[in-house]
Order: sequence, then C-alpha cells, then structure tokens
Amino acid sequence: TAIAQKNQQKATTPSKLAHVEVTVTDMKGNPRKGEQVVFQGEKTGKIIISVSDGNGKLVQELAPGEKYLISLKILSDTTVYSSLDVPALGEDEYFTDPFWIHIKYEPARHYTLHNVHFDFGKATLRPDSFSELTELVDYLQRKDDINIEIAGHTDNIGNDAENLKLSQQRANTIRDYLIKKGIKPTRVMAKGYGASVPVADNTTDAGRQLNRRTEVKIL
Repeated sequence: TAIAQKNQQKATTPSKLAHVEVTVTDMKGNPRKGEQVVFQGEKTGKIIISVSDGNGKLVQELAPGEKYLISLKILSDTTVYSSLDVPALGEDEYFTDPFWIHIKYEPARHYTLHNVHFDFGKATLRPDSFSELTELVDYLQRKDDINIEIAGHTDNIGNDAENLKLSQQRANTIRDYLIKKGIKPTRVMAKGYGASVPVADNTTDAGRQLNRRTEVKIL
C-alpha cells in the first residue's frame, strides 16, 4: 500500500537539472530508512536508483524533458507508485523550484524468492540462485535494523519427515550463505516447514511447483 504526493518548494540556486526531494514513510508518517527509490525515464529507459537515509529522505537530480516512473524496489519486486514529468528547458531557462515527492508505504512482511532454486532432492543451490540472493544481501545491509526468517517449503510428494528435513536443510543453506556475505547470524533464522503450509493444490504439477518455495519473513 502506498500513496505518493507531489509538490514544489522554493529553491535557492537555478539549475539545468531538476532537483527532486523524496521522503519515504510508513502510513503513520514514520521515516523508512534504506528504501530503494527507482527513477526510470519513459523515453530513454534509463534507470537511476537512490536510497533513503535514516530520516527517510533522498535527493536526486534528473535531466529535463523526460517523464520518470517512480518505483520502490523491495527484494525482487518493483512496484510503480508515481510518475514525474520534468519539462524541457529552453536555452536560457533554468529550474528554480525543487520537486518534492512524499511516498507513504506499508511493506509486506512475507516475500517469496522466486528465482532461488536447489538441485532435485538436495540442499545445493543452483548457480541461477545467486543473483536474487545478492539482492537479499543488499537489502539486509540497507535495512540493518530488521531480522528475518528464511522459511523452506516443499510439496507433499514423498515422506513427510524427509520433506521436513530437506526444507530445513535448504533454509540452513541460505542462512549460511547470508552469514558468509557478512550478515550477522543473530539477524537470520532458518526454519523448514516441509509440506505443512501449502499455497496451492498439491494434486497438480503447477500447484506443487508453487508449494516448493523459499520465503523471507520480516520478524
């Protein structure tokens, strides 16, 4: 859930670049530190990423003559919350007022790591998993005030006890990876749930695939 408000305030120095001030808070107005705000130009496709400070604030300079989509990037999910039209300037024209954007945002508490995969029946990570795990490391480094649980889940094929054991081993593997990358062990729990918490029908291949998942829970 998010609300984006836009306004302009008085600037002091004329500039050929648009001075954009962004504040990110929760729905109660509390600042959100370490949020990645993404500006993407509709014409050029150019992406600029800035991170909010401890007061939930960031400043970004943007080129004129472009419409920017403004998103928040949370782990592997990016959601567009607003857009900003920065008008083109004439040769003797300058921006004298900054653009001000207030994003009110209430984060989810659960995320599925869609691109984290293991070898069949094992707790060995496949090479294509590391890109998303790198994003998770970066997220935890920016959000150094949160703790998480890595939750491993399986489908219902096979023995319940073995599924529970495998899900715990896989959760442990991800926890170990995060710790090796510098995340404090006290910040990361690992728990295997086996097939006990399905999100889809285990009688179909598509459902079982959805149930074989790894989740991140914000504690």
